[in-house]
Order: sequence, then structure tokens, then C-alpha cells
Amino acid sequence: MALNRNKLTFWLRMSQQELHRLENFYQLTQRKTFELRVDMEDFEGGMVHAQYSSFSIDSETEGYRLHVSGYTDGGAGDSLIIHNGQKFDRDQDTHSTLNCARSFLAAFWYSDCHNANLNGVYLWGSDGTHYAIGVEWSSWKGYSYSLKK
Repeated sequence: MALNRNKLTFWLRMSQQELHRLENFYQLTQRKTFELRVDMEDFEGGMVHAQYSSFSIDSETEGYRLHVSGYTDGGAGDSLIIHNGQKFDRDQDTHSTLNCARSFLAAFWYSDCHNANLNGVYLWGSDGTHYAIGVEWSSWKGYSYSLKK
């Protein structure tokens, strides 16, 4: 993938913003126990959620590793289960041959690679031409459906 100077500058700026947000999450989640609720909506008006009674992020030296537990189903299924304990991906995933962040066009807590891709490309619902790059929660809509919210 070729990047011109403007795109590279934008990418670097976004990377710094991501790291700043991750550091904020780390600092926040070290002080007390937080819950995580992921609310989702499809393009047909369906709404579901997944809730976790415990959510935290490790420090930068630990790769901003994600910790979620205490899942409660709100109709979405548990697509974060394989992401639990994973480092925020800058090719720190566990896949032996792929760089999951590069292959699926987003940074996330990839394992081998994902069941959830909440930082994915915003597409318009079902799209058979793009596989697994959208805003996805696979246990609800699969890998070829990008969520509205």
C-alpha cells in the first residue's frame, strides 16, 4: 500500500491519538473496576448489546492488553472472548503469517485475527464484496455485515 505524504501524516496523527486514548483507558481502569457495554445497531434497526462486568487495559509496556470478563448476553453473543488477554495490535497478534491490523484495515486487540472488529471500515450493512474489514461483531451478523453503530 503506497502512502503519500498527506496520508502518512494523517496516519501518524491517528496513531498518536490512538495511543493517547489507550493510555487514558489504562490510567482510568487502574483506579477502579469498570464495566464495558458494547451497544450495536444494524441498518435494519435491530439493536443488541454485550456487557462485561469487568474491563481493563494494561500499560503500554504490556502492549495495552485487553481484559474483559463477566459476560452478559444482550442478544449480540460474545465476540470479544477471543480478544480477551490480547495486546492492542501493531502486529502483536497471535496469527503466524498475517498482520491482522493490516489485513483487516483496523487496529484492535486481535488474536488470530478477530471475531469483533469495532474499529473496522464503516460500510453500509451487508457487503459480499468485502470480507471481515467492516465494523463487525461476528456472533451477531457475521463477517460480511458492517454495523451501523
